[in-house]
Amino acid sequence: MKTIKTTLLLTALTLLLIFGGRAIGRAVGGPGAGTRGMTIGLIVAVVMNGVSYFFSDKIALRSAGAQPVTREQAPRLYAVMESLAGKAGLPMPKLYISQQAAPNAFATGRNPRHAAVCVTAGLMQLMDDEELEGVIAHELSHVRNYDILTSSIAATLAGAITWVAQMGRWGMIFGGYGGSRDGEGEGNAITAILMLILAPIAALLLQLGISRQREYQADASGVQMIGHQYGLIRALQKLEAYNQKIPMQISQSTAALCIVAPLQARRMFAGLFSTHPPLDDRIEVLKNMQIIR
Repeated sequence: MKTIKTTLLLTALTLLLIFGGRAIGRAVGGPGAGTRGMTIGLIVAVVMNGVSYFFSDKIALRSAGAQPVTREQAPRLYAVMESLAGKAGLPMPKLYISQQAAPNAFATGRNPRHAAVCVTAGLMQLMDDEELEGVIAHELSHVRNYDILTSSIAATLAGAITWVAQMGRWGMIFGGYGGSRDGEGEGNAITAILMLILAPIAALLLQLGISRQREYQADASGVQMIGHQYGLIRALQKLEAYNQKIPMQISQSTAALCIVAPLQARRMFAGLFSTHPPLDDRIEVLKNMQIIR
């Protein structure tokens, strides 16, 4: 069900790019401008997000101050990871620890062969073995479900929509309305103005909706991987309590990868504009989940 919702949200983003870009382009530059604007916007977004996609692991790990660890340095982490990677049929990801007090974890990498999982020192100190297993299963599920790829596609579409809207604003300021002849200019202008305002907001909300659905899916996949939900539920309860008290020094883009949204010194998304579902909702879903054996 969560996969279907993600697909629908990606489809909505695509349709928003097609029809929103066409409306803006027709109003600003005439009938042919909509297609040209969408194409250019999509190319720009693909290039920008392509670079991010291939280097996302290095960017995220550097942002968190993560350092690679050996089996001798983190035997408990390696034992849990090896066991779950074997169950999931995945290659062993590279393991990192960030020396941050706030308990958290994230997975990154463009595919399972280039995956990395980072946990904080605070998480290793706080979690017992069953809770750590729940957290790692969640992160491995992101890897197995190719969530970095899904997020990159969503970011590309949202970025293209935002680019088209920005170009539309400049076109209206300096170029007037391309569809002004034959009495169509006023209607096109009103449509374009609405799209200029609403399209980037809608794109952001759809992108955040995709991110939230992937978190629910990773919870569900992780639970099925382990065979019970108790460790992950307790882990999320602890993470909720501690991440309301201890800020985490991390970039906003890397914060979106974390198992729970970290408290940050300057900024914290909440509610509608959060990359993560409310923890109470996630825990309630887990409590009611049926385990397939």
